[in-house]
Amino acid sequence: MSGFLTYCLQRFTPVLLMLAGVNAVNGQSSRLVHVPAGDYTLGRKGYINNPLRTVHTNGFDIAATELTNAEFEKFVQATGYVTDAERNKNALVFSPGLREFRWLEDTTACWRYPNGVTRGGIENKMNHPVTTISYRDAVAYCKWAGVRLPTLDEWEIASRAGATTTYFWGDDMMPLSTYANVWHGRDHLQADSTDGYMYTAPVGSFKPNAWGLYDMYGNVFEYCEGRLPTDKPDSRSVHARGGSWWCSKNSCAFFNSVDIGRVKRGASFSNLGFRVVRK
Repeated sequence: MSGFLTYCLQRFTPVLLMLAGVNAVNGQSSRLVHVPAGDYTLGRKGYINNPLRTVHTNGFDIAATELTNAEFEKFVQATGYVTDAERNKNALVFSPGLREFRWLEDTTACWRYPNGVTRGGIENKMNHPVTTISYRDAVAYCKWAGVRLPTLDEWEIASRAGATTTYFWGDDMMPLSTYANVWHGRDHLQADSTDGYMYTAPVGSFKPNAWGLYDMYGNVFEYCEGRLPTDKPDSRSVHARGGSWWCSKNSCAFFNSVDIGRVKRGASFSNLGFRVVRK
């Protein structure tokens, strides 16, 4: 998964969080967490793509969890939408035994069969995050649902929950397993289900951050809007943040509030999804 990398995060003020059971239009049903207006410290000193800085937000409402298969299915049923992976048959999937950063192109894989038909469908995984969708697919969903993707800064503000450290709980990685569905094996040659899940987990299966946001560092990478200082002017790449079930400390350890991943706009990975922000 070499095409998947790079960077990023914060400061805070005492924050009042409102967990609002707000529904957006057209079937988006995730609970939204209100992030108040204020100045927040993001980035890290010395990070080219995510330098230490203070940013201001007027406040926004972000989904407490990643978008689920059930929610994406409503979109498909209402519109007949066909994803990039279904049309181009070029999704990149994983199966234990692959070396680090290696993925398989599987013509049968799509959001209904995130790792290909032979590895099973989503019949019993409707509350798992939708995956094997492209950035374009995510944007199409947002347009239909009347929501949008978070910006890179908004995602980082939400993930930090007022912290200025690498993780929202501090700088020690040890508590990660209680907050995120990630890969705990030494490599990807052998299957790893030590946390109960080899691939995705139902959203909200692990502890939330201090603001009530789940899966910020695991389960699936999340598409965001925005560009990095190192993006070329004609770049068609997009960005995602937060780590995934595939990420281990030895491979793409982006499960934190600092790093930012890069992926091709039309690529569809089985560890890549999104959460939404209300317009």
